[in-house]
Parts: sequence; C-alpha cells; structure tokens
Amino acid sequence: MKKLIIISLIFWSIDFFHAQKQNSEKPRILISTDIGGTDPDDNQSMIHLLMYADKFNIEGLVSSPSFGNGSKDEILKMIGLYEKDLPKLKKHSSGFPTPKYLRSISKQGLRGNAPYEGYSKPTEGSEWIIKSARKKSAQPLYVLVWGGLEDVAQALHDAPDIQNKIKIYWIGGPNKKWSANSYSYIAKNFPDLWFIEANSTYYAFFSKNDDPNILKSTEYYDRYIKGYGAMGKDFKNYYKGEIKMGDSPTLFYLMQGNSNDPTGESWGGSFEKINRSAQVIVDGAKGSSEDIAFCSLIEFRFKGPVLKENPVSAPFHMETMHKKDVQKWAGSYLGDGNYALKYVPKGAEVLTYKFVSEIPELNGHEGKLNIVNIWPGKENPTDIPLGNMWFSDQSDPKLYEGKFQGGKTISKWKNDILLDWAKRWEWLK
Repeated sequence: MKKLIIISLIFWSIDFFHAQKQNSEKPRILISTDIGGTDPDDNQSMIHLLMYADKFNIEGLVSSPSFGNGSKDEILKMIGLYEKDLPKLKKHSSGFPTPKYLRSISKQGLRGNAPYEGYSKPTEGSEWIIKSARKKSAQPLYVLVWGGLEDVAQALHDAPDIQNKIKIYWIGGPNKKWSANSYSYIAKNFPDLWFIEANSTYYAFFSKNDDPNILKSTEYYDRYIKGYGAMGKDFKNYYKGEIKMGDSPTLFYLMQGNSNDPTGESWGGSFEKINRSAQVIVDGAKGSSEDIAFCSLIEFRFKGPVLKENPVSAPFHMETMHKKDVQKWAGSYLGDGNYALKYVPKGAEVLTYKFVSEIPELNGHEGKLNIVNIWPGKENPTDIPLGNMWFSDQSDPKLYEGKFQGGKTISKWKNDILLDWAKRWEWLK
C-alpha cells in the first residue's frame, strides 16, 4: 500500500511539474498587421509589443495590409526604435529578442484584399505562417491578426494541416469590412478553427469613458510616456499621443488570464461561443428591408449577361457613403451570368449604397440597409455554421460599454493594463 502511494505521488509530481512548466512557457505568437496603412494605432500596438517582447516567443511579424499602403518597412522602422531603447530594457529583463532576430522574422504579405474566392497567390508572409505553424512544439502558435485575414486565409488554403496547430485572435470590426472575402473563405472552409472574432469588445479599451476612476487615454502620454526613450518620442506621432492601440487586446489576452478559455476573465476581454456567422444574401436588384446585424457578411447577387471570358477588371462596383467619403467596393463575375459582391458593415447605421457598371442589368440599382447593433443577431437560413471553438463578443446587454458589445469585459481592466505598462516606461526614463 505504501509503495502504491509513493508511486502515485511520483506520477502526481511529474504531472504537476509538467503543467507548471507549460504554464510558465512563453506563448508562441505571430503578428499579422496592417501597420503603416491608414490607421496608425498599429504603430502604438507595435511599441507596446516590443516593450513586452521578453514575455513572448515572437515567431513572425507579417505585413498584411488589406487596405492602405502598409509594408514590412514600417515594421523594420519600429524595430529600429526598439534597438535604441534595448540597452535600458535589458537592464530589467534578460528575455528581450535581438533586433537582428526580429528583422529576420519580419515578412511581407499581400498588399490589398483578396478576390471573391478569399485567397490568391502565396506570399512571403503566408509561407512564413505555414513554416511557423509547422514547427514541432507542444504549444500552439497564436496568430494575432491586427488587420486583414488575407495571409492567414492563403496559408490555410495552401496548408490545411496547420488548422489544428494555430489559435487565432482577430481584431475584426473595420478589418472585417476590408477583409470580407478572406473571412468568408475561412469561416466556410475551416469552421473548426480555434478562433476569437472580436468585432467590438476591443473598442472599449480606448473609447471615451466618463468614469473618473479610469485613466484617460488623452492624458496617459503626458503622465507616463513623455520623454522616455526613442519609442516614447515616436509614440507622439500617432494620434498626438492619445492611447488607441485597438489591436493590443490580442496581447493583453495572453498576458493575464487563462488563454485556453476565451469565455473566462482576461485583460483581452471575455467572449462567448457562437455556432454561426451571420450571412445575408441580398438580391442586388431588389435590396432588402430586413434588419441586419453589424459585421454580418452581406452578399449581393445579380443575374446578368453570360460573358465569354472573365473580365480583367471588376465588371461592377458598389459605392457607399460614409460621412462625406464615397467608398468603392469591387464586384466579381462568377460565370453563367452570375455576379456577386461581399460587404461587411462595421457598425450600426443606415447603409446607403449604389451599384455602378457598364452592364445595364447591374447599373443604377441603389437602396438602403438598416444595420443594427447586435452581433450575430437573428438567425438566417443562409448563416455560415461554425464549430465548437469559435468565440465572439459577449451578447449580454449588461456587458455593453455604451454602444460597444462586450466592451465592459475589457474596460474593467484598463487601469491594470496601463499602470503595468507605466512601470515599463519607467525603465526608459
């Protein structure tokens, strides 16, 4: 009996040590970012990442600008700033990667968004995702997506075997709008992915909040960053130093909380399982009067002439009005006289649209769609079914932060996150 107890204790100790070792290991991460594009919050998030680079095994930095002029050069610029501050950072931790290493894992992905199919040709970035995912490791690779899904979709298309080796946390919302085709491809073909789709939760980290006990995004720079290091000096160039960092919740998620459980509490938010992704099919010539959830995949379809060859350029486009800006969205010819266009509205609005084409059957159709502030909203027969590991913003009305669904699951941690970061800014004093 005594021998059995001793053997049991030995096995328990081995299991406990193994679990402790796994918990103490740095998370493996790969960042896909549209840094350098139209929204400079990625630069802020990159500074935050580099200042915490000792806490992660960073295996890739991929430039994937589905919209705008982002490029790998912008990543390299940020690494250059990090290099200047590294001597001070290393005085406090020995785990910071070398600038040489970070440059070696910086890769260029697709510039622009994917066609209707959701993928196109391999890129340096998509191939690096595959290579990183296939590394032998007991840990998954967390793919943290700060922009479009184009390179992730391309990697999954070219190497479906990696779907069980990666965990994705994607900042959707506006990125989903620009990345509708690649999102559609992933959801339809890889529904069993471990996938956090954050369409609104992250907004609450930087949105205005009247609570006097929460640190103000507009005041943080002057109180904690100003005058501290090369990265601190550069930070002022983005939103005049006002904290946005809309992509950083992907990192916060891995910094505090149980990363294996998206439904639990974490700095990066708390999420709920969804078993469907909202998809609405709209007859482009007739429109729709139904309420549609924001971030739904809307597919406009048309019947038109049968073309002998696929056109080189888009046979039609949709124009949408946003404030005073007109945005244009390219449509596609699918063959057999079928035409289609995928679009994702990023927030609640009355969406006014118009179709323009040299093809009479497609030209001139216009209308309005009523977009409502609940995701994924009511069920539609055309929704995309998802597996058991797809998570998104909490739908409980009590967890809205203003208009942002799930926002309170992250805004509650804002002080903890920013005060923890303030300690690191002190290192650069």
